Amino acid sequence: MKHYLSLFAIMVGVLGGVPAMAATNSGARAASSADLTGAPAVRERTQVNYEKYETRTSTKTYDAADAKNIYYTQPANRSALYKQYAGGNSSANVRTTRAETYRSELKRKYYLAHPFFQPLAGQFGSVTDLSYTMNSYDILLKPDGTVSDPNGKWDMGQFSIKEDFSYGITDSFAVLAMAKYDISKYEFDWSTAPDDSMDDNGFNLFGLGVQWRFADTADWIATLSAYYQYQHDVSNNVILDLKGGYKLGRSTIYGLGRAWYVNFDGNSYGNGINGITAEDEPGTFFLAYDTDVDNVFYGEVGLGIFSVLDEDWTLNFEGVFGYYDWHNQLSIKAALGWQPNDWFALNLYGKMAVYDSADGKDLSYWGTDANTGIFSHMGDANIDNYSEATIGLQAIFLF
Repeated sequence: MKHYLSLFAIMVGVLGGVPAMAATNSGARAASSADLTGAPAVRERTQVNYEKYETRTSTKTYDAADAKNIYYTQPANRSALYKQYAGGNSSANVRTTRAETYRSELKRKYYLAHPFFQPLAGQFGSVTDLSYTMNSYDILLKPDGTVSDPNGKWDMGQFSIKEDFSYGITDSFAVLAMAKYDISKYEFDWSTAPDDSMDDNGFNLFGLGVQWRFADTADWIATLSAYYQYQHDVSNNVILDLKGGYKLGRSTIYGLGRAWYVNFDGNSYGNGINGITAEDEPGTFFLAYDTDVDNVFYGEVGLGIFSVLDEDWTLNFEGVFGYYDWHNQLSIKAALGWQPNDWFALNLYGKMAVYDSADGKDLSYWGTDANTGIFSHMGDANIDNYSEATIGLQAIFLF
C-alpha cells in the first residue's frame, strides 16, 4: 500500500540540513528505535511494548468445600463381615449396614490467576495472553518553517498474542520463557492532508528468566524475578521484579516494584512511519521521544489486592505508577478470573491510564525532505489528550 507523507511535500525547500536529536515515550508503550546520525534509519515496528512477565505463584488461601465421605460402622461382630467355616459348612455371607457421614473439610486450591502463582517442582505453567491495545494523542506541529496542516493525531491499534511459559525446578524456584507476536496498525491522521499509515506484523519480543518465591508463610508471600527480553530491532532489556503480599482471609494485599534497564539499538526512540511522499519518493516521519540516548532506566511501583470470591471465581485490582524516561503514568487494572478445576483458568482483564504527564509536552519531529531525500529535524510538536488502554483474556494452564 502506498503511504503519502504529504506533510513533508509541503515543507520541501523550507527544511533541510543538519540532523538533530529528540525525545519520546517507551516504558508503558514505546515505539521505534532510530539512528539519527545518518540517513533515514527509522524502524517499521513503531510500537515498543515493554510487556513485563506477570509473575504468579501458589496462594495460601483456603476454600471450604463440602466433601462427602462414606464411613462404615464398626460391626458388633467382626466375623459377620466374612464367610465363616464351622464343621466344614460355610455360613451365609452377611454384610452390615453402612452409615453415611457428611463433614466439611478444607480444600487447598492453587489459583492460577493469582499475582504470585508459579508452578511447583516438576510442573509446567503456561499463560497465553490475547490482548488489544489502543494508544492515541493529539499533535500540534510547530515547524521551523511554515506548514499548512499543523494539526494531527497519532493512533495505534495493536492485537497481541503473548506466551509465558514456566517450569518449576523446585517448589520455590522456576525458570521462565516468553514470546510475543503483534498485529499492528499505526497512523498519523492529519486534519486536511492525506493520512500517513502503516501495518506492521510479526514476532517482536523474546525473553528468558528465573523466579524465586523466597517467602510463603501463613501470613506472608514474596517473589523475586529477573529476566532478559529482546525487543526486535529496538532494544535489549534486563528487568527485576519484586512482589510482597500479606494474606488476609480470602484476600492477598500486595505491593510491587519493577526496575529495568533498556539498551537501544539506535540513538533515538519514538513513533515513526516509513512511506512514500506525494512525489512518489521514499519518506519517513519520526516523532522522537528522546534522542542522543543509548540506554535508559524505567521503574514502577504499585499496590494491588487479589480476592477469592468463591471456589471458582477470583477478582484482582491493581494500581501502578511508572516512570518511563520521558513521561510518568498512573494506570489501573482489574481482572476477573474463573477456574473450574486445579489445572485451567480464564482471566479477563482491562487496563487503562488514568494520568499521564505526556500531556502538554513538546517533542521534536523529523522527516524526509522530498527534494533532497535528507532526513532532518523539522521542528517541535506539542502533544495532548494522551490515552492508552488494553483489554485482554488469559488462558492459564498448570500441568
